[in-house]
Amino acid sequence: MEVIEITHPIQPNQYIQEDIALALGFFDGLHRGHQALLEQLEATAKEKGLKKAVMTFDPHPSVVLNPKQKRTTYLTPLDDKVALLGEYDIDYCLVVNFSSRFAEVSPDEFVQSYLVKNHARAIIAGFDFTFGKYGKGNMAMMQEYQSQFECITVGKKELNDEKISTTAIRNALKSGDLAKANEQLGYRYRIKGTVVQGEKRGRTIGFPTANIEPSDDYVLPTKGVYAVSLVIGSKEKVYRGVCNIGVKPTFHEDLPQVVIEVNIFDFEENIYGERVTIYWHHFIRPELKFDGIDPLVAQMNQDKERAKYLLAVDFGDEVSYNS
Repeated sequence: MEVIEITHPIQPNQYIQEDIALALGFFDGLHRGHQALLEQLEATAKEKGLKKAVMTFDPHPSVVLNPKQKRTTYLTPLDDKVALLGEYDIDYCLVVNFSSRFAEVSPDEFVQSYLVKNHARAIIAGFDFTFGKYGKGNMAMMQEYQSQFECITVGKKELNDEKISTTAIRNALKSGDLAKANEQLGYRYRIKGTVVQGEKRGRTIGFPTANIEPSDDYVLPTKGVYAVSLVIGSKEKVYRGVCNIGVKPTFHEDLPQVVIEVNIFDFEENIYGERVTIYWHHFIRPELKFDGIDPLVAQMNQDKERAKYLLAVDFGDEVSYNS
């Protein structure tokens, strides 16, 4: 997949020189709704003999258009989003810098400069996609350009009578409803990061942990304890663990930054500096403050056993569990 980064005004050497079917959207999370759109892209390109292209934007438009409620964390930061798009056998990924200058582009200029001149012969977008200054362009307006390209609108996708959306997934992660988030995503939420030095307190109480510093601006799940799996570096092996994300209130009155700690089962290697990917399987409980080490350790043992059981079920092991 060829990635073309565009800063307005788009330059002649940034135009695609072959006919394309082009999917438009921000695509944060590449959730089931986005996947339906990409399936339509695949079908349209195959039917018409076109190359497949996706146009996305960075940063989120709210950074420019709504600074008081700007979105600066993502389900899939740009690098992750591009990598996921690459799994769909896309030929071109256009990444448009959503700047103040780009925000001033009129709907017609966007269509002519960014779509028509890019050899777009078919446009595919969601029913709520908007474009141009003040977001005045919509899919009904896009239909007016049918003489220049075919316009295909993908309708709302629902799960359990609720619209699948990035906002719903973000809210689910922040409220501890990891099951809903993963169901709407169509895969397990994941965060990439690096193993860094921590306080090393865990090893003194029998729970050594890997401290994970996220590598990008991810939406973090709500504070609490989770069953997770972990991939380390380029290894194919998948490890299992129990994760606490929070501020460690038993030991700190006011820890300024949320910390992600993973106790990896049956693991004793030194992995400082390693890049890892955490897959979030199940929310077990919210983060709590305990009256001392003993009740904390007792609860951690329960959490660990619960996580082992849940992960064994996920991986298809024969399981037994005593709560």
